[in-house]
Amino acid sequence: MAFNRKSFLTLAVIFTALITAAAGCVRYSFTGTSIPAEVRTIYIPFFPDQSQSGLGDLSDRLNQALVQRFINQSRLSLENDLENADAYIEGAIQNYVNRPFSVAGNEQANLNEVQITVRALFQYADDEEPLWNKNFSGNATYDVLDNPVDGEIEAARQALEQIANNMFNDAVSNW
Repeated sequence: MAFNRKSFLTLAVIFTALITAAAGCVRYSFTGTSIPAEVRTIYIPFFPDQSQSGLGDLSDRLNQALVQRFINQSRLSLENDLENADAYIEGAIQNYVNRPFSVAGNEQANLNEVQITVRALFQYADDEEPLWNKNFSGNATYDVLDNPVDGEIEAARQALEQIANNMFNDAVSNW
């Protein structure tokens, strides 16, 4: 049976439509990927700020970012008491660095980089050892010449968001 050009184009269009429709049916989600079924609650205390950053709300911002991820992107509910939690994540903000990142022609920094390091652990309540206990770092740059105070605060917020994302991803996956 010989195919003419019109038949070939018709089959190509149908095949493309079927592939596109099938791809749309696939669900891409890592929500709760490797959290055991019996784990339903998580305790997330404030991470003390041991960094000497001078920014007073780093602990609050990190806590809020972590809580939002676990509440909105996993099946876990927040527990306010460690004794009743099935899992917990805790740690401390250990280091805050604000340094020149890019220098302009007059040898004055025009971009600074904020880098924040947090030491954290994630553990299931019934396990003797944490699933992980490690450092997480986040960084962001800001324009020193535009609005240095607000720029630094925004860069710190972005760095904490990176850290919260990485901590959440490590807690809900085995990668």
